[in-house]
Amino acid sequence: MTVSGRLPDFPWDSLTQHAERAREHADGIVDLSVGTPVDPTPYVVQEALAAAADASGYPTTVGTPAVRRAAIDWLARRFGVTGLGPDAVLPLIGSKEFIASVAVHLGIGAGDLVVQPQVAYPTYEVGAALAGARSLATDSLTAIGPEVPRLLWLNSPSNPTGRMLPPDHLRKVVEWCRDRGTLLISDECYIECVWEGEGVSVLHPDICGGSHEGILAVHSLSKRSNLAGYRCAFVAGDPTVLGELLAVRKNLGLMMPAPQQAAMAAALDDDTHAEAQHATYAARRAKLRPALESAGFRIDHSEASLYLWATRDEDCWQTVAGLAELGILVAPGSFYGPTGGRHVRVALTATDERIDTAVARLKV
Repeated sequence: MTVSGRLPDFPWDSLTQHAERAREHADGIVDLSVGTPVDPTPYVVQEALAAAADASGYPTTVGTPAVRRAAIDWLARRFGVTGLGPDAVLPLIGSKEFIASVAVHLGIGAGDLVVQPQVAYPTYEVGAALAGARSLATDSLTAIGPEVPRLLWLNSPSNPTGRMLPPDHLRKVVEWCRDRGTLLISDECYIECVWEGEGVSVLHPDICGGSHEGILAVHSLSKRSNLAGYRCAFVAGDPTVLGELLAVRKNLGLMMPAPQQAAMAAALDDDTHAEAQHATYAARRAKLRPALESAGFRIDHSEASLYLWATRDEDCWQTVAGLAELGILVAPGSFYGPTGGRHVRVALTATDERIDTAVARLKV
């Protein structure tokens, strides 16, 4: 079997016919199916990128001292994470490449078990498949049984549901993984996109007991800072695990370009643009959520992230088709696992004009 033959089908390919139907609308499509930022990249970031444009030499895989310090300071300032040193941070070429490749890079393979959330971003499963490992989708530790997973993924705030795991549950998972020697990786890419409550990192001392042993947390600037096109992300946590990953990534030449490192440092050092973007998304959410509810949808979870997890208690593809008739494209919940089959994921990542257009169409 080829490598591609081990992978699930790329889900968005199956949405093509509904996208075509939505584009036929007289006033154009409102594409709420993907979480691609549409607002400008902050000027402070663009300035930093331009200033670092003269980059004739190879960058380092480990990252510049400035970008690692910016990540450490950001985690401390925004989320109370303490105890991270320079060897506890590693820049990434976007978070998706890390999520898809980390199992392979850590030697996880045939016979090993990788656990992911029950309703989950598809790339967790892709990463396990690439490694030749088995994957189990569950939110219950007891459902794992006696087998010891090599890797357990958390995703809080969740893509697609917007659910945030409470601190007590995070602590329980940390203890469970440590008792068994399971590596815990928390995907926290939406931690600054919280609407109800406060984002909590698994690296916070109240969660991890002041030790980052056996724990990593992944962070992305794509949504926070509109840097999806820059591919800026980082992973932080256990220096020993990161040392293993660094050794592999050096051999593979996985280096974030130097101008992007400068841009990421500038973005992490500046909270003003992130707070303004948060307010923009909050305003869009305040319009779209009641419009969906008035159109007969129930919104589940969705206290964070850039999506509304919506249902009309029908098959998700029926919902997708119905909204496509209105020129609105959304993602079917089945993309994220069988238990998502009666929900759709509705993104907030559209312009104010397109959000207003969707709201008007939902009233018809």
